[in-house]
Amino acid sequence: MDISYESSKTLNRLLQTTDLTHMSKTDYATFTERLGNNFPDLFELLHAVYGTQYDFHFHLQQLIIILSKGLSDRKAALKKKDKQRLKNPRWYSDENMLGMACYVDLFAGDLQALQEKIPYLESLGVTYIHLMPLYKSPEGDSDGGYAVSDYRAVNPKLGNMKDLRALASALSAKGINLVLDFVFNHTSDEHQWAEYAKSGDKEFQNYYWMFDNKDIPNQYEQNLREIFPQVRRGNFTFNNDAQKWVWTTFNSFQWDLNYSNPAVFNAITDEMLFLANVGCDALRLDALAFIWKEMGTNCENQPKAHALIQAFNRCLKIVSPSVVFKSEAIVHPDEVLKYIDKDECELSYNPLLMALIWNSLATRKTKLLTRSMQKSFSIPSECEWVNYARCHDDIGWTFDDDVASSLGINSHDHRHFLNQFYTGRFEGSFAKGVAFAENPVTGDCRVCGSLASLAGLEKALEENDHQLIDNAIKRILLIHSIILSIGGVPLLYSGDELGLLNDYSYESVKSQAHDGRWVHRIGIDDKDIILSEDPSSHFYKISSGLAHMINLRKQYPVFGEALTEIIELGNEHVFAYKRILAGHANKPDSRLFVVCNFSEEKQSIDTSRFFHTTCTDLISNETIQSGTKQMLLKPYQVLWLLRN
Repeated sequence: MDISYESSKTLNRLLQTTDLTHMSKTDYATFTERLGNNFPDLFELLHAVYGTQYDFHFHLQQLIIILSKGLSDRKAALKKKDKQRLKNPRWYSDENMLGMACYVDLFAGDLQALQEKIPYLESLGVTYIHLMPLYKSPEGDSDGGYAVSDYRAVNPKLGNMKDLRALASALSAKGINLVLDFVFNHTSDEHQWAEYAKSGDKEFQNYYWMFDNKDIPNQYEQNLREIFPQVRRGNFTFNNDAQKWVWTTFNSFQWDLNYSNPAVFNAITDEMLFLANVGCDALRLDALAFIWKEMGTNCENQPKAHALIQAFNRCLKIVSPSVVFKSEAIVHPDEVLKYIDKDECELSYNPLLMALIWNSLATRKTKLLTRSMQKSFSIPSECEWVNYARCHDDIGWTFDDDVASSLGINSHDHRHFLNQFYTGRFEGSFAKGVAFAENPVTGDCRVCGSLASLAGLEKALEENDHQLIDNAIKRILLIHSIILSIGGVPLLYSGDELGLLNDYSYESVKSQAHDGRWVHRIGIDDKDIILSEDPSSHFYKISSGLAHMINLRKQYPVFGEALTEIIELGNEHVFAYKRILAGHANKPDSRLFVVCNFSEEKQSIDTSRFFHTTCTDLISNETIQSGTKQMLLKPYQVLWLLRN
């Protein structure tokens, strides 16, 4: 079949037979132009997934109607932003970009109060704020909001949709980009679709994976891994109302959507466009690796999952081209890279960098970090990493076993060591973390904790050891220095900018006690901010040191749209890389060398491989002469060497 011919013929028929009279002339012209540009790819992608289904063209026509209404509903200010960003598609690559992620209630209380905190965000230099899921969800345990009961309703405790739109507008006026979650692998079991399914409505039972008995689930189960084994074994839950087994990859109250049904793709596209029209600039794709189920596979990272995400991306390009996708794929590094593309996810979390920064702090060695980044850091030039030290979730050790093996590292044993180290079970560890999703059979787990507690500050303060406190603060600033300089969007998790420690109060909350991730979902109040501004406080050293580096980042274009080259300096305790900006427009040629000592001991490095001219260390403002051949790094010292 000639796909190009068929798509052209199909589009012409759809435009002739679909009622688009609800659109203004201007919107219709814009819609048909964008549709014409994107439909060939959209048709090919959807045909590959749904083309054999008898009602494929019906669903395609319904999708055209959904897209047209999405554009008609888009506010004038957002349409203006679409036009601006079509001219500047790499707006997220700028050196001014600085992200923060937070829960609305923990950070501010509610949406109106968060709007009042915009001056605080501005003072930090934040230009991108990711609000953890704020949609209506079940009372009690809702997986931190990731069990969505209604995509179009805000959790009443946080406000309402009018408040969210007002916040989006206020953030945009201050140059702060809003990121929302697109939870599209599953809904909560209280979503209206799930309620219809429970009542016996076969149309909506087909929105989910529902089975009369365990025969087929058991066949799937042979190849599936368990995500939360401490909560429930297996991937299926029996629902008494429907008298059926339901696919529930994560929690029993999170029902996986059935994307083999094209009606589900259309329905979720409608919800996605609603969120885009609220005024967000990016949508984080939650659990995207799990959306396609295929018997005989592990049902993760399947080719049709990529096809669906690319189709969603095309729908955005038609209706709201200023909005981009951010991938959340906490999987093997090779699989993470497959989601990153201008036609799939323009942004992506960098879980490998995050995990291996922590690995290097524990081992004081950087070979695995260096070798892994040399293999996996490079991505398409139109895309950017979102670099982070931690998030609302846990730390999983998703490094490449083959890379580890080439360095003589036994991956299984090393992951066990890291879990022991960061949960404080390893003798001599500086960390105070909490085990999460610990498998009672294998003993495997993941790690939770605030950045400061994992980096040693909590334990050092408990022991009142000034040297340990100093080391912990240096580790914290070292982590931030890499996130800010290596290339991509740096993302802070709220509270880490203040050096907040673990909050163990979750242990006394029934709906949270089983979930160690709440230990680092920390509420922030004014006294925390005041303490960070007190020069006599340890937390001041963290906040002021971070502020200094953020200010430097925003001054120099080489921290933005520049190439990154990971280099080796012959010292296993040192991590190093170059940032290279080829001059263009008003940005001259620029070279930056970053050197990080991951040890609490002094380290010597040979600079001859990269040090051929006089440089200025931006952090200390010291000049390093070109004749220098050996350089001595202080414990945990970081150098940002800008070529003069």
